[in-house]
Amino acid sequence: MSEIKLLTSCLVAFFALVNPIHKILVITSLQDQFNDKQLRYLSFKSSFTAMLILILFLFLGELIFNYVFHIQLYAFKVACGVILFYNGIDGLQKGAFLKIEKNIKIDDILTVPIAMPMIAGPATITAAVTFPSHYGKANTIITIVIALALNLILMLFAKQIGRFLNRLNVMNALIRITGLIVATIGLQLVFDGIANYIGTFS
Repeated sequence: MSEIKLLTSCLVAFFALVNPIHKILVITSLQDQFNDKQLRYLSFKSSFTAMLILILFLFLGELIFNYVFHIQLYAFKVACGVILFYNGIDGLQKGAFLKIEKNIKIDDILTVPIAMPMIAGPATITAAVTFPSHYGKANTIITIVIALALNLILMLFAKQIGRFLNRLNVMNALIRITGLIVATIGLQLVFDGIANYIGTFS
């Protein structure tokens, strides 16, 4: 039973970091430029790409950080937190998370910025690297797969969800609230990184 609780705790924490509401709003904002078939392709391909990125970091994160780039995880947390904070403030102020050129092809935005950093972003990459030590590697892998599958389902139904939100006249407010949450997560990452750095002196 404790194993189920551990997996559930890991899933809830990771799913919150994936922030599916953010992805729904992003997909909704692209409806004027791409048709339903293109958006389904974007949702499936970006989710699969993000899953590969996260699992790669789960297995090789510390190796990549410490031996390839010679950086510490706390530095990565601070840098990613700043980026996430900026993205959140951008959404909060402008009421939109993603604005792209009219003639851009869908494959040009599939990996960057949709798969990374919007799905496999600073918070989820950090979680993929750090969660195994607390929740276990198997639980973290299962969590990544389930969380991204749930996120994919919501992305596929983004049009219907967006239509419902517009009917309630809450879309703009939700974008700005989500922007605030994203910015807050970014700040938390910065504080965690600083705390980890200070901890190296004790």
